[in-house]
Amino acid sequence: MTTRTLFTNAHIATGQPGSTAAQTAPLQDILVEDGHFAAIGEGLAASLPAQGYDMTGVKTVDLGGKLVTPPFCDTHLHLDYVFTARKPGAVNESGTLFEGIQRWSDTKSDLTVDEIKARARKAVGMELRHGVQYIRSHADVTDPNLTSLKALLELKEELKDTVTIQIVSFPQEGMYSYEGPNGESGADLVEEGLRMGADCVGGIPHFEQCREFGERSMHTVVELASKYDKLIDVHCDETDDPNSRYVELLSALAYRAGIGPRTTASHTCSLGSADNAYFFHLTKLLKAAHINFACAPTENLYLQGRQDTFPKRRGITRVKELTDAGVNVSLGQDSMQDPWYPLGNGNMMIILDYVLHVAQMMSFPEIDDAMKFLTVNGATTLGMLDSYGVEVGKPANFVVLDADSVFNAVYERCDVLRSVRDGRTLFTATTSVDSATELL
Repeated sequence: MTTRTLFTNAHIATGQPGSTAAQTAPLQDILVEDGHFAAIGEGLAASLPAQGYDMTGVKTVDLGGKLVTPPFCDTHLHLDYVFTARKPGAVNESGTLFEGIQRWSDTKSDLTVDEIKARARKAVGMELRHGVQYIRSHADVTDPNLTSLKALLELKEELKDTVTIQIVSFPQEGMYSYEGPNGESGADLVEEGLRMGADCVGGIPHFEQCREFGERSMHTVVELASKYDKLIDVHCDETDDPNSRYVELLSALAYRAGIGPRTTASHTCSLGSADNAYFFHLTKLLKAAHINFACAPTENLYLQGRQDTFPKRRGITRVKELTDAGVNVSLGQDSMQDPWYPLGNGNMMIILDYVLHVAQMMSFPEIDDAMKFLTVNGATTLGMLDSYGVEVGKPANFVVLDADSVFNAVYERCDVLRSVRDGRTLFTATTSVDSATELL
C-alpha cells in the first residue's frame, strides 16, 4: 500500500552553498511517497491536483515556516565508552588524553555485550532526540574478546531502521604497542574486526610507543582498507606536539592508493600548533588526496593544552583554514561522560556553536553556511552522499528545526521539532528524551 505525506510551508536548507533558507525565501512543500522524496517545490498542495495528481489518502503536515535540513551526522563518537566516567578507577585526574586511555584500559575488563548495548542505546536515543540519524562510532578492539565490537555490531543491526551507524575497528591501545594475552597485536585485532563486519579501519599513531610504530600503523591502515574495501578513520595527531605529523603520511598513502575520499583524519590537534609554513605545504597534499577531517571541539578543548601555562593552546584543528582551502570538515560529539570527557549530551547544535566560536568562523556568510558541518559535510565524511539529502528520489530523511533560517537556527541554538526517517515521523517536539530512546 502506497503511503503518502505532504509536508507544507517549509524553508529548506540542503547544506549546500546558497541554500541558507533566509526568512524572505519562498516556502516550499515536500511530497513523500513510500519513504522517498517524490516532489519538492512551491505550492504543491495546489499544483499537484491541477496536474492530475490524485491527492486521495495524502496526509498533510503543516510545518509552519520552520527550517528543514537533512538529518544531522555525528561523525565521531565512542558508543562503547558512554556513561563510564564514574566507574571505580575511571576518573581522569589530570584531564589528559593519555590518562584517559590508561583509565579505560584499567577498567574495561568487566564489560559485557548487554551492558555496552544498554549504555549505547541510551546515548543513541539522546542523539536521535537532537536530530542525529547518522553516527560513526569507534569500537575498541584492543580486547581479545572483542566485546565492544560485538555489542555495537548487534546494535547497528537492531537500530538500522531508525539510525545509521558506521563502526570503526579501533585499536585504542595501539596497533603495535598493544600485545594481547595470546600474543595478538592491535593490528591483528583490527583486521579481525574488519572480518566481523566493521565498516572502517582505525588507528592511533600518536599513541604508539615510537614514531616507527606510528608510521608502520599508517601503512597497515591503508593496506587493510584496500584489502577489505573499507573506509578509514584514524585518530590522528591528537596532541599539541607540532612534530606529530601522521596526517601527512596518512594522506600521502591514501592518495597513492586512490582512496583519499574514503579516508578521515580525526582530531588532528597538532595542526593547531604547527607553523604556517608546514600547513601551507601540507594543504596541497590534502586537496589532492580529498581526505576528510572530523573535529571534536568540546572534547579537545578540554583535553588539550594541559601541559601549557600561558599562552594556552586550545587544541582543535584548523577548521577555518581547512574549510577555506576546500577540504571537507565534519563534527563529532566524541564522548558522553567517559574517562576522557565528563559531559556530552549528543546535541550537535552545541558542537557547532563551539566550533564556530573557537575557529573564529563568525562572519555572516560563514554563519549562514554553518549547517553544512552537521549535514552534507558529515555525509561526505561517511561516504553516504548518494543516498543523503533533501532531493527528489532520495530516502525521505530530514529534521525540522525551531527556526526559519540557518542564521536563526545557529543564533538560537535551536531545538529539533520533528525528525523524519524514510517518510515516517520518529518524534515531534513533545517527545521526551526517554520516549525517543524507547523508539530504539
